[in-house]
Amino acid sequence: MIAVDTNVVVRLLTQDDETQSQQSLRLFQDEVTIFIPTTVILETAWVLRAVYEFKPGAICAALRQVLGLTNVQVKQGQQLALALQWYESGLDFADALHLAQSQGCEALYTFDQQFVKRAQGLANGEARVVVPD
Repeated sequence: MIAVDTNVVVRLLTQDDETQSQQSLRLFQDEVTIFIPTTVILETAWVLRAVYEFKPGAICAALRQVLGLTNVQVKQGQQLALALQWYESGLDFADALHLAQSQGCEALYTFDQQFVKRAQGLANGEARVVVPD
């Protein structure tokens, strides 16, 4: 098993550098198992949005494509899927990931009022997003 960094995933998805894109593609087409850390997925979403101006739907589609490859492994795949769903529903991707990974907790406390407002009803009561008293 190998692990990949954000730039390898971004090259695969954007094809913006011919040499590196081909190298990345060869890695993913190889029969080796590829581990993608959650932090790499978070950073990839940020890069695609901030640098390449991808919209949330395009980011989710791209990430689902990579995460759906048979040789790709991640930790907490169900939480990542939930975070992608919530991102498409209007949460910031990092906030969606924080909330998904907080399932099972009574609440996720934040001072971010927008996060609280956007998260209402998303976690099905599993983890509420609230402002500390």
